[in-house]
Amino acid sequence: MGITDIDTALGEEERAIQETVHKFAADVMRPIGEQLDRLDDPAEVIAEGSPLWEAHEKYRGLGLESLDSLEPEPGADLAQAARIRYVVLEEQGWGDAGLAISLGVAGFHKMFATLSGREALIERYCSPGVKDIGCWAITEPDHGSDTLAFSEGAFSDAKVKANCIATKDGDEYVISGQKAAWVSNGTVADVAALFCTVEPDKGLEGGGIAVVPLNVDGVSRGVPLDKIGQRALNQGEIYFDDVRIPADHMVVGPEAYSMALEGVLTMANASMGAIFVGVARAALEHAIAYAHERVQGGVPIFEHQSVKARLFKMFTQFEAARALARRVMLYNLTNPPLVHYSIASKVFCTNACFEIASGALQIFGGNGLSREYPVEKLLRDARASMIEDGCNDILSLVGASKL
Repeated sequence: MGITDIDTALGEEERAIQETVHKFAADVMRPIGEQLDRLDDPAEVIAEGSPLWEAHEKYRGLGLESLDSLEPEPGADLAQAARIRYVVLEEQGWGDAGLAISLGVAGFHKMFATLSGREALIERYCSPGVKDIGCWAITEPDHGSDTLAFSEGAFSDAKVKANCIATKDGDEYVISGQKAAWVSNGTVADVAALFCTVEPDKGLEGGGIAVVPLNVDGVSRGVPLDKIGQRALNQGEIYFDDVRIPADHMVVGPEAYSMALEGVLTMANASMGAIFVGVARAALEHAIAYAHERVQGGVPIFEHQSVKARLFKMFTQFEAARALARRVMLYNLTNPPLVHYSIASKVFCTNACFEIASGALQIFGGNGLSREYPVEKLLRDARASMIEDGCNDILSLVGASKL
């Protein structure tokens, strides 16, 4: 599978899963991701007949739905579950970062339905054969990474006004407002894990998490966002005009909101670290292969000392990122999880990924700037990772608060 994996802890079952997902990444994710990246109009990405839907359908066929949960199945070997989660995410990132995120967030709502313990929600959204696509609806027009910054004073400042409010009305909640253009799967999702404000006098801290079907009256969508990278990942606004949901669909209230948010961030950031180790691996593999093939000065450019030195620096960055991402995922699934370690994984791995992708493009030289070669796409995909799921600057503040 390209770069040698020296982790001897993977067992036979884990290796088999890794090989299955690698084949899916190579045969489905990478070619579909490249095809979707070249579409000029992001509306074409989600159109009927788009290969995006083939990727989602074939992913469901792999039977990896347990990755959509904060908690492994009862009785599971937690260390094995962590190793499997890691290798699956790295392979998906190697295939295509945008599709990896879209496939992952498609089951986001299931996590909250399951954690609620409410049988009706679990049966509706988590039963075998249910094909609903979910989304994580947290970002707002006036609020980006600050919605995750539970360590900062502005998070509990009542003067900070949210753009999406859920108001209790008898046995229902009434949702009004907007989620911003950065909601992953936003314009295609059937159901949202909606992070909204329930008690505005507490600022963003007065939030709640609701499982919200998006095929109900009062829900409308924006147009798909046109981006420089991760173009296979649909993102767009969701509008709520007095949308009514049963009160039991609000699965987390203000009293537990900050704790739940920290738990979600812990899971999501660790996953992002793993995915972008996969992207970095793809860039490094392309660079090594090209350096052995491209002739300049009468020899393959790999023979030039400057190229060797650049490749080895990229290799050490990659291995350091991989080691951190694996360690964090293993620790968090086998111990009470630590959010600052997950943030460290996300920040370090995405920064390293961008530097590795940039180094790969440099090795390709002028060809690296051409869309004929794959590294310019990897660079664009990597750049987005330093902003999404919390920009690295703000996340670093949250992580530092735990030191």
